[in-house]
Amino acid sequence: MLLEVENLALSFRADEEDIPVLRGVSFGVERGERVALVGESGCGKSMTLLALTRLPPAGEAVISGSIRFDGKALSAPHPRIAYIFQDPVASLDPVMRIGAQLREAAQGASGRRGSHSGRRALDAEIAETLRAVDLREPEAVMRSFPCELSGGMCQRVMIAMALLRKPDLLVADEPTTALDATTQADVMALLDRIVRERGMALLISTHNLGLVARLCNTVNVFYAGQIVESGPARDVTEHPLHPYTQGLLAAVPRISAGGIAELRDIPGEVPSPKEIRSRCRCPDGRWLCAFMPRCPFADSRCADEAPQLEQRGGRTVLCLRR
Repeated sequence: MLLEVENLALSFRADEEDIPVLRGVSFGVERGERVALVGESGCGKSMTLLALTRLPPAGEAVISGSIRFDGKALSAPHPRIAYIFQDPVASLDPVMRIGAQLREAAQGASGRRGSHSGRRALDAEIAETLRAVDLREPEAVMRSFPCELSGGMCQRVMIAMALLRKPDLLVADEPTTALDATTQADVMALLDRIVRERGMALLISTHNLGLVARLCNTVNVFYAGQIVESGPARDVTEHPLHPYTQGLLAAVPRISAGGIAELRDIPGEVPSPKEIRSRCRCPDGRWLCAFMPRCPFADSRCADEAPQLEQRGGRTVLCLRR
């Protein structure tokens, strides 16, 4: 196993209380595997990825549980894990040229420093990496500032920056959120090709189950800081077990012979961590189902009994329904 996450919990201290953001998250990523974290905003996907790279605000987040990378405990950012952030434009330094930012990333990853011949070799490597992410005029891109590039080009630059680290695991935090639909498809196709060609593992977070059904091997569905369903991507997307997963799939646009199928939303919204703490925590430390107020199948048991992760046909699901 390349990455192993076991019982990961993360909370923030506020008003002399510990506010839970992640509650007992466990999953793994094999070498070369593609794993997705799926759920609405506020479900804990991005915070999980930040916890893996030890990027939550220092001194504020309290993290417990086990994170192991390549068999060793992960306590600091690892050079073989590369990270692509949500907003590519905001992630790039607006006052540095693209080439300077890519050199800095490459030198930091490899420990290389600056002779003139070394600079030429590094620039050649950077140009080749930019071509690999479908930027056809790499020298012009390197001379540009971020504001001179489109959002899609900036995202390709971020992917190139990650590739310069030669990672074993590529972590992509909603990499298509800030892009239009056509560019989203292009970036997802690019990630598919890059991961396949370079033999990397991919851990990606997204709102859209439809996107990951075509890209990933395994899906972990997040809700309110927990994984409520996980399993092979095809099984989860074709035969969802948890009511929340069913709701997410119902919200994916579909075109049929009669036109665009009716979209169904999930009523209500994701509860805040403070709401979860006050409403869902049992005196014995267990957690009631946070999805209960939005669930069409909720009954009296859901208000009194804490669900436990169960194995069902090669998948896990956190639900009291039988």
